[in-house]
Amino acid sequence: MAESNSIGIKIQNLRKRYGEGDTAVDALKGVDMQVGPGEVVGLVGPSGSGKSTLLKCLGAVIEPTAGKMTLGHDVIYDDGWKIPDLRALRRDKIGFVFQAPYLIPFLDITDNVALLPMLAGRPNAEARKRALALLHELDIGHRANAMPSQLSGGEQQRVSIARALINQPPVILADEPTAPLDSNRALAVIRILNQMAQQYQTAIIVVTHDEKIIPTFKRIYHIRDGKTYEEPGEGKSFL
Repeated sequence: MAESNSIGIKIQNLRKRYGEGDTAVDALKGVDMQVGPGEVVGLVGPSGSGKSTLLKCLGAVIEPTAGKMTLGHDVIYDDGWKIPDLRALRRDKIGFVFQAPYLIPFLDITDNVALLPMLAGRPNAEARKRALALLHELDIGHRANAMPSQLSGGEQQRVSIARALINQPPVILADEPTAPLDSNRALAVIRILNQMAQQYQTAIIVVTHDEKIIPTFKRIYHIRDGKTYEEPGEGKSFL
C-alpha cells in the first residue's frame, strides 16, 4: 500500500442505490479502496457483485449515492460531484482499457492514440509526437502508420494502453483487458501495465476473471454483495 499522503485513487464508504422505496437495490454498500501511484491491483468478484457499478462510479460514468472519491490530489466526489466538467475529468484524469480495444477503424494507430490530447486542445503535431513516443515505449512504434485492422489482438491492446496513458492520468481502469488473449499475450499485457504504472506513477485497477493473471497481483480486492474485502496477492513474477 502506498503511504497515506500518496494517493492515486481513494474510495471511502462509496454507495450506490438504484431505484427508490420497496424496489430499491443497493449495488454498493460502503466500498473502501485505495490504490497508490505506481501500483496495479486486481478487482475480482462474481457476476452481480457490484464490479460493473463500482467501475462506472470510478470512471465518472454514473453518480454514486454517497461516499467520497479522491483522485490524485483532488476530491472529485463527496456526497456529490465536486468537478463541474465530468467529460473533461474522464478525458484528462482517467484512462480506460477495455476487453475490446475499441480503436477507431479509419484512423492509423498514431492518430488513435493522439486523439485524446487533440480533443483536449494540444496542437496536432505535439499530440502525434507524444503518441509516437508512447508507441515506441510499448514496442509497437514500428507499426505507427498501420490501421487497427492490420494489428493482432495483442498489438491492438498495446495501442489501447498507449491511448489510456497519453494524458498521463493518475488512474487507469482496465476492464477485463486480457480476456480475449492467450496466456503469453495476457501476461505480456500485465507486464506492460506494471511497467507503465511504475514509470508514470499511475494507479491501475484491473477488473478480471482471468485465472492466468490473478497470481501476478500483489494486492487483490474481492467484491461481494456490494462490499470490498482486501487480501494480499501472490505477486508471482511474470517476467
